[in-house]
Amino acid sequence: MTAPTTPDTSLIAEDLLLLLFDPRSGTIAGENTLFYTLAGAVLTELAVGDHVEIDSKPGLTGPKITANAGSPPADPLLRERWDLLVQKPRGSQTFLAEVGPYLREPLLDRLVERGHVGREKRKALGFIPTTALTDGGTPRRAELLAAVRPVLADGAEPDPRTAVLGALLSASGSLPVLNSDIPWSGAVYTRGKELEQGDWGASAAGEAVLRTTIAIATASAAIAIASVQNNS
Repeated sequence: MTAPTTPDTSLIAEDLLLLLFDPRSGTIAGENTLFYTLAGAVLTELAVGDHVEIDSKPGLTGPKITANAGSPPADPLLRERWDLLVQKPRGSQTFLAEVGPYLREPLLDRLVERGHVGREKRKALGFIPTTALTDGGTPRRAELLAAVRPVLADGAEPDPRTAVLGALLSASGSLPVLNSDIPWSGAVYTRGKELEQGDWGASAAGEAVLRTTIAIATASAAIAIASVQNNS
């Protein structure tokens, strides 16, 4: 398998975070479970890049994730998480819980460095220093939406990377909140669940291994997110 990439080599997790960011309000959708969503994106990228193997048989903490020792990822953020698996294989739920809490800030830093998101110093109540997230002014988020919206809203067949983003957006539970960008409907819900299960359409027929890998990784994130939401 070959990992889906973009011309600027952004990670899937970066693009996912940018899609979840609302430049109008400066907020990020799904903050309560964001670490699982982003960790699911990292796991997916490691898997589709052949950096790890995912056992299709579920264990007590989800399918076992094992590092492919001869295939380290070049990206330092991915490499740091891959190194954990080199030390010891982990169940998918264990892996997501272990790496997830440490992803938001470095990924957000990348978006700021690329100019997609801005940081603005402000004062709450006139004297408490705060930092607000703002629209960075690049076309990147609009381009991502232009790719994922017709897949979710109109049933268009996606390329692998867009399928991953659509599946993870669905798994995050945040699609209803993104209604201003992707009009929420029963059809969008259904299409999102199809993507989570690796059902992209006819174009995916020759990508069975990739579809299965993405489905397992996305399901791991979805299970973890649902558990948090049910207990909150």
